[in-house]
Amino acid sequence: MSSFHKYLKPFAITLLFVLSYFAGRLVAIHFSPEASSPSGSQTISSKITPAAENWGLSFQEEGKTPVGNATFDELKQYDTYYAENTEEKKIYLTFDCGYENGNTEPILDALKKHKAQATFFVVGNFISTSPELVKRMHEEGHIVGNHTYHHPDMSKISTKEAFEKELKDVESLYKEITGKEMVKYYRPPQGKYSTDNLKMAKDMGYHTFFWSLAYVDWYQDDQPSHDEAFDKLLGRIHPGAIVLLHSTSSTNAEILDELLGKWEDMGYTFHSLDELTQKKR
Repeated sequence: MSSFHKYLKPFAITLLFVLSYFAGRLVAIHFSPEASSPSGSQTISSKITPAAENWGLSFQEEGKTPVGNATFDELKQYDTYYAENTEEKKIYLTFDCGYENGNTEPILDALKKHKAQATFFVVGNFISTSPELVKRMHEEGHIVGNHTYHHPDMSKISTKEAFEKELKDVESLYKEITGKEMVKYYRPPQGKYSTDNLKMAKDMGYHTFFWSLAYVDWYQDDQPSHDEAFDKLLGRIHPGAIVLLHSTSSTNAEILDELLGKWEDMGYTFHSLDELTQKKR
């Protein structure tokens, strides 16, 4: 056997071990369940960067706030939040509303039963096609937030004019429907953003909201079972959570009454995003 072949086998074994180790490390990274959702995320990074980002979470300890793409302090400079840094058992309920398919009404019924205020982040299509639901949200004390008019990847919008138009068109439509000014709360579609986006929103007077708890609930034809939903939403709840649910989910409509009751049994109470921004309305 040549000296070359003598050392080839040990080298190949060592290389295979190294590759297997790093492959395992990649699999071990825990991505947010919103990875491919209409309001999703998938990457974890240590801080905000000027480049486009996808909001992501790493759940490291049950009952504790997950680690996000950026820290509370890094987000604060842009009037941006993903949870409240607290030990109090507070929950901030939010719903993303892309279109109406019959599930928003039972969601509103459950919220009313539990006297829980929520924030509904709506797109232009939802306001146009479901004005009565938007009016009901407002009349029952919920906040209607801005999810942009067309639900685009906002991180790819570089001009201030184009960015502002996506938000202002929703503001105008909301005022036309309700006669009221829209509360300036913004959620980036798909969780895609950049520091430039966050600054543009802040310059418009907006507070931006990501989330600290969500689950795969957006596939209309592949809804999670009740047990799957409870497993995620009960197991990962934590003090100060901003919870993201989709109003299109039939599972959410079916379980919300029971879910809110279970959270209450765990000692949690429901609060308005106004508490985070310290707004009094």
